[in-house]
Formats: sequence, C-alpha cells, structure tokens
Amino acid sequence: MELGDSFGPGAALADTHRGPEHLRTIDPVEAPIDVSIVIPCFNEADNCDNIAASLGPVVRDMARTSILEVVFVDDGSRDATGPGLAALCEAQTAHNTTWRVVTHARNRGLGAAIRTGLAAARGAAIVTTDCDATYRFEEIPRILARLGPGVDMVTASQYHPEGAVANVPAHRLLLSRGSSWLYRRIVGANLWTYTSLFRAYRRPVIEQITFESNGFLAGTELLVKAHLAGFTIAELPTTLYGREIGTSKAKLLRTIGAHLRFLSDVALGRLGDSHARQPVAAGRLATPASSPRSK
Repeated sequence: MELGDSFGPGAALADTHRGPEHLRTIDPVEAPIDVSIVIPCFNEADNCDNIAASLGPVVRDMARTSILEVVFVDDGSRDATGPGLAALCEAQTAHNTTWRVVTHARNRGLGAAIRTGLAAARGAAIVTTDCDATYRFEEIPRILARLGPGVDMVTASQYHPEGAVANVPAHRLLLSRGSSWLYRRIVGANLWTYTSLFRAYRRPVIEQITFESNGFLAGTELLVKAHLAGFTIAELPTTLYGREIGTSKAKLLRTIGAHLRFLSDVALGRLGDSHARQPVAAGRLATPASSPRSK
C-alpha cells in the first residue's frame, strides 16, 4: 500500500488535555506511524463495547503489515464515555499499535473534535470515521487502498451509483443526499457524496487545509476547500447503515442552515485562499473507483 512519506507529528493541541494512552511494542515518539485512525465521540458510553468488538480485529489485522495508532476524541461527554474509552484502550493487545484518548474539557462540537483529532494524529495517512459504525470499520483497509499514488484524499460515498444505504432514517437521508446534490452542482467536483465523515487523507491535506466549522459542516467544508486548493479526491462506493446503538447528535435545522450559508459562500466565491496554509500544487479530481480512468 503506497502511502508516501510521513510528515511528522501533528500540530500542538489547544484547549484540550490528553486522556489515557495505551502503548504496545512501538515508541510513539520515535517510530514513524503509517496510519492514524481518528474517531470523535460524544456521550457514547453505550457504544464502547461495540467499538472494541468491531474495530479491534480490524486494527490487529492491519498491524501485521503497518504501524498504527487509534486516536479517540472525547468531546466533553457527560456520561461514562471517558472511562469506557480508557478501558477499551487498556484492553488492546495488538503489537505495532497505539490506542489513546484526547479529551475536551467541554463539549465543543463534531468539527472541533475532528480538528483536535487531526492535530493529534501522527500518521502518514489519516482515517476519520464515525464511532457508531454507520460506516463499517472493516472498510478501513479498502479506503486506504484507494489512497494510491496520485490520490490525496478518499471519501466514502453511499450516493455513488455503486454505493447504498441501509436502514437510515429518512430525515438524515434528506439532509445528506440533498446537500450532496447541491454541492455536486455548485462546487463542480465530480463527486457523489460530500457529507461523509469516513475519509482517508494524506498528511499534506490536513497540514495545508483549514476549516472553521465546529459542527457537522466540518467534513464538507474540509472536502470542498481541499478540492478548491487542487488536491486530488477519489470516492470509495460503500454502504451507509442506520445507527444501531444510541442516537445521532446532529441538530437538523442548525446543520441545514450551516450548509446553506457555506453553499452561498462557495457559489459567490467568498472563500478566497483563506483555507490554504501555504500554496498547493494543482491536482486533478480522481474519478470514481468503478471508472476505467480511476487510479
């Protein structure tokens, strides 16, 4: 799997303190990390056992050929998420892996949790995904495999012609599918899905692209700005499943409003170059995995 060179540790964290860290075999300061898996969590105590049962085997299998870290961001949970994640990390036994928790002292929102997780990530490639397994953890090796030569970022795509949805509430589909339809037409990128949190990034993307949203818009904002900066983006057709444990934290009306304001900024060209920390070489958009032009 070609992941390119590692670009060193993530930026320093702000307004956070580190939770427990569980290490196996590797020295996280000295050893280069191939893959970081970043998972934001808020009031997910009931999900911790499910995360351990479904993510653990995937990480153990990947650790046979790669050095990995799993970074949970506890976004100021008010239940027992923190202790649950700490116990989950402590129970892991796979070699060549690091499991740790970074904690917000207060709830700051999904976007802020993603930002913290990306800053904490030390891998050459970084995967972000939902804690509720609405995108299955066993898809992580597939999305990394799609991050081949010439591809800077891969997004999961349930709305791709080869993707699917299963048992997803109608209101969530209305927001997600409708937003993606609008972005596809306004942004001009040949992508079917803009709202997925399940992504794989090469390190230069997260080092050079900034995003402002602290809410559920963050993933879309990052993707759109990466496209406008010239990074190469591919899709992985996959299935989005309905949540089986707990409830979604998305605030429907607030999220719709955020998307409409951001779409307006994109359409009117108000983003400028503020999203890029430094000049980025122009890239091209990767075609979907099913296309004969895909990488």
